[in-house]
Amino acid sequence: MGLLASGIVFSQTANDSVASKGIDDVVIVASRKPTKISDIPGTVWVVQKEKIQEQAKSGVPLKEMLSILIPGMDIGPQGRTNYGQNMRGRSALVMIDGVSLNSIRTISRQLDAIDPFNIERIEVLSGASSIYGGNATGGIINIITKTPSRKGISGETELGVRTGFMGKDDHDFRAAQAIAVKGEKVFGRLGVAYQQNGGVYGADENQVLTDITQTDLQYNQSIDILATGGYKFNNKHKITASLQYYNSKFNGDRSLYLGQNLSAFTTKNAGLLEMRDGFSSDKNVGTERFMGTVAYNGNNILGGQDLYVQFAARGEKLGFYPFPGNVNLNSVNTAYMSSSQQDTYYSGVKALLSKSWRGLNVTYGVDVDLEKFEGAQSVYDIAKTMSSGGLVNETQYSLGRYPTNHSQSYAGYAQVKYDIFPKLQINGGIRYQSMNVKVDDFVGSVQQTQVAMGWGSSASAIPGRKSSYNVTLANAGVLYKFNEQHQAWGTFSQGVSLADPSKYYGIGVYSLKGGNWDVISSINVKEQPLQAVKTNQFEVGYRINKGGLRGQIAGFLSNSDKNITVDKKTLQILVNDLKLRNMGIEAEISYSMNNGVYFGASGLLIKSEVENNDEWKKQEIYNASPSKLVTYIGYNVKNWSFRFQSLQNFKLTDDLKNEIDGYNTSDVMVGYRFDWGKFNLGIQNVFNTDYQTIWSKRSQVLYSSYGLPELFSYKGRGRTFNLSYTFDF
Repeated sequence: MGLLASGIVFSQTANDSVASKGIDDVVIVASRKPTKISDIPGTVWVVQKEKIQEQAKSGVPLKEMLSILIPGMDIGPQGRTNYGQNMRGRSALVMIDGVSLNSIRTISRQLDAIDPFNIERIEVLSGASSIYGGNATGGIINIITKTPSRKGISGETELGVRTGFMGKDDHDFRAAQAIAVKGEKVFGRLGVAYQQNGGVYGADENQVLTDITQTDLQYNQSIDILATGGYKFNNKHKITASLQYYNSKFNGDRSLYLGQNLSAFTTKNAGLLEMRDGFSSDKNVGTERFMGTVAYNGNNILGGQDLYVQFAARGEKLGFYPFPGNVNLNSVNTAYMSSSQQDTYYSGVKALLSKSWRGLNVTYGVDVDLEKFEGAQSVYDIAKTMSSGGLVNETQYSLGRYPTNHSQSYAGYAQVKYDIFPKLQINGGIRYQSMNVKVDDFVGSVQQTQVAMGWGSSASAIPGRKSSYNVTLANAGVLYKFNEQHQAWGTFSQGVSLADPSKYYGIGVYSLKGGNWDVISSINVKEQPLQAVKTNQFEVGYRINKGGLRGQIAGFLSNSDKNITVDKKTLQILVNDLKLRNMGIEAEISYSMNNGVYFGASGLLIKSEVENNDEWKKQEIYNASPSKLVTYIGYNVKNWSFRFQSLQNFKLTDDLKNEIDGYNTSDVMVGYRFDWGKFNLGIQNVFNTDYQTIWSKRSQVLYSSYGLPELFSYKGRGRTFNLSYTFDF
């Protein structure tokens, strides 16, 4: 399923222990059309279903799985967000079946979007890309959903349980079922996956504190319903469609207690923080998403061209956890709790045409993306909040949190590939994108709260306005094919990012005059129009796939002349005229023996710096990526499979003495297949390493103005056991 992949079956090595089919395997992520990996001048990774299911059925969540299986990707948070989970030190564009989950409002829940049960494979293009436009400065992750694997009626059943045996509520349950049918012309599949989580405990056997910044997955209930289908008219024409409903939300009554009258927060007394029963909120804490796609593929039409067209729509409602704050009322700071609801509505169409003449291929197309974002805020009843220590949250005031914005993006692009001679290929392309954004007038959220609570009777709005920008992106590369097993390449590619208008605008300095809060100054659209932040990436690489040996290595350098940062007092997005550069090496090598033994290693060595006053300094840790190393060894014999993997995060410090600690976690996976299904046993963090997550370290820097780092101290999960049963029919 998906853009450019409708009804097409692609393959690559399913397991490190299985003989490879060669680098001739086909992907779509690099060129937006089916392309042999051996013809791609760039770093491409393909994670097949077998690898995904081995990890998932052993208890490894999607975000953590990707950091193990994709060398250039950061180690993922263990909560709901993938904030800061960069690729090559920059943000990644995440797609499902070619539909972007990234929005102009840069909320990081793209990986709280699908259950691994419904994933066929994951294609990854590392580094900046000019082909996809915005948000693709670190790389592209395209999640391809499942379609029927064989003719006739088939299905999958999965049951699983996960626990660390550290508390009576330390257990997760899951169940999933799929039914599929495939004929000569028509296919369809319906998959439903359900999971209910319990509490999470660290290696010290203490319960991990609730992540009140981005929300976590303790006591979380998720359901993923995915329906896909297609019809093949003939050899030239086919149509496919998909419809997904995904709901992942808090479903429990235990959470973080902030002390009587929020005293842990107001007095900065970390000793009062604890997990307690009795939590409730009348606002949803979680992710709810609807997404639908329709795709058409016509081959050898319109003068011998291949045509791909996709229509897509997405609506998502993201609820955040109640968060403590202070509001100034008549010159007295008053503690209160509030949470935001952030909704996005997207629709778009993508069309591509491609034609080949001997050694020349030309691909060109258009993208149209329309989006609306709304951000609301619930301010909770102060009396109930205070008396319950932040556990009971009933909405007293419904206010605005961020300016509403509408965006329209129109883009055209063209790519040319030419084989100078059979072993040497050159390619290049250009993309022109026009973005129009309309930001509504908006009264600052602080002033809305003050007026609602009785200090002042009205407030002036920060003016909104229409803003537009145009950006031209280019790419060029050369690929040398020694043969089908060896290739080397060098490329230049540009990517672009844009400061989030909802967090860039809407904050001002106010003064109370009479009963009205007047705007004294603000960052507004008229005085500070939106601007594109370009990234230039240079890369050289080499890959090999010969016999049992597989390897890929790339060196990269990414530069941009501006840097997007965060004001730690207001959490407002800022754009600084400071150069940013990331440089490093991304690589993997593995070897599969004829007796079923396989082993390998992958990793990212990276350095990120910002130029300030003609001096290069380390990028702050809330943005920078640590280096990492993954090693693994496995054995497949008859009906048994074994795998041991180790993930090493390396220490990272910045010039402000902030630090992400280095740590190591290891997992063991055992599988046994028999006539009536397969059992998988997984032990995560087998050595029970006690560590603080990378996101926790980053959030302590981001929220440092709160003066209570313990509030943002989130331990990694201790040793856990996962047992699952799968039956295919």
